[in-house]
Amino acid sequence: MDEIVKIINDIKNGNIKPIYFLMGEEPYYIDKLTEYIEDNVLSEEEKGFNQMVLYGRDVSVEDIISNAKRYPMMAERQVVIVKEAQELSRTIDRLESYADNPQPSTVLVIAYKYKTLDKRKKLTKTIDKIGLLFESKKLYENQVAAWISRVLKPKDYSIEPKASAMLVEFLGTDLSRISNELDKLQIILPKGTVINPNHIEENIGFSKDFNVFEFRKAIGDRDQLQAYRIADHFAQNKKEYPMVLTTGMVFSFFSQVLQYHGLKDKNPKNVASVLKINPYFVKDYDVALKNYPMKKVSSIVATLRDIDVKSKGVGANQLHESDLLKEMLVKIFN
Repeated sequence: MDEIVKIINDIKNGNIKPIYFLMGEEPYYIDKLTEYIEDNVLSEEEKGFNQMVLYGRDVSVEDIISNAKRYPMMAERQVVIVKEAQELSRTIDRLESYADNPQPSTVLVIAYKYKTLDKRKKLTKTIDKIGLLFESKKLYENQVAAWISRVLKPKDYSIEPKASAMLVEFLGTDLSRISNELDKLQIILPKGTVINPNHIEENIGFSKDFNVFEFRKAIGDRDQLQAYRIADHFAQNKKEYPMVLTTGMVFSFFSQVLQYHGLKDKNPKNVASVLKINPYFVKDYDVALKNYPMKKVSSIVATLRDIDVKSKGVGANQLHESDLLKEMLVKIFN
C-alpha cells in the first residue's frame, strides 16, 4: 500500500513515467492506479482529444504502439490506457520495440491483470528502467484484516477483529469484493463508527452466529451443542455453506493447531506469525490446544481428509451432507 501512495504522490508532483505496466494476481490495485491516472493526469478539457482507452481483446500490440506514437493535440501529453491487457499475453513481447524508444509526450498504461511478465526478458527490464513496473500481489488471509483497517482509517471508520474475520471468511482475499462491501457500509453507517459483527450481519447478510468461523470456534471450545446447531444450519443452507469449504476450513484450523503443538516458542506474537493468523484470535487456538492433545489432533486431521473425500462422492454411498457433518463432529468430539 505504501508503494501505491508513492506512485500517486509522484504523479501529483509531476514525476510522470512514459510507461506504467501494472501486473499481478491482485486486480484491486491495478484498477485503482489505472483509475487514478485516467482521472488525474489530464484536465477534463484535454481528455477529449488526448485520452484513449483500449481493451486487450479488441486491439493488437501494433495498434497500441500506433496510438502511443501519436502526438497530443493542444496539450503537453496524451494518455493511452490498455485495460484487460492480459488478453495480449501471447504477443506482449512485441511492445519491446516501443519500450526501447517511447514517445516522450505519451503516458502509456498497461493493465495486465492476473499475470506477470517474465522478469528475465528484455521488455521487463526495459520498462523497469525507463517506466514503472508494478506487481500487485495477492495478500495472504492473515494480512487482509490489517489491510481493511488501513483502508477504513483515513475515512474515519474502524472495525472489530471478528467483523474483519467474517468478511475474509465469506469473501476470501478478493480485495475488490471486500472494498465494495466496505463502501456499502460507509454509505449506511455514520463516520466514526466501529464496524462490528452486527453491522456485517444486518447490512451485508453474513450471519454472525452461524458461519464457519463460529463453527471452528465451537469445535475448538468443545461446545458440542453450538457445533451441532451450526452444522444443522449449514445442512439446511448448502449453497451458502458447501461441504467442501466447511471441511477445508476445519481442516486448516486443526492443521494450525497441530503446528501450534509443535512450536517451542508459544509467545502469542510468534504463534500469530507462524500460524499466519490475526493476533486477536490466538486465544481461540490456546483453548483448542488445551482441549485437543497432539495425538488427538493428528487423528482429527486424518478424519477430515476422509470426510473431504466422502464429500466429493468417493466411497460415501451418497451420504447426505448433514450426515457427513454429524460424522465429522462425532469423530472430533469422541
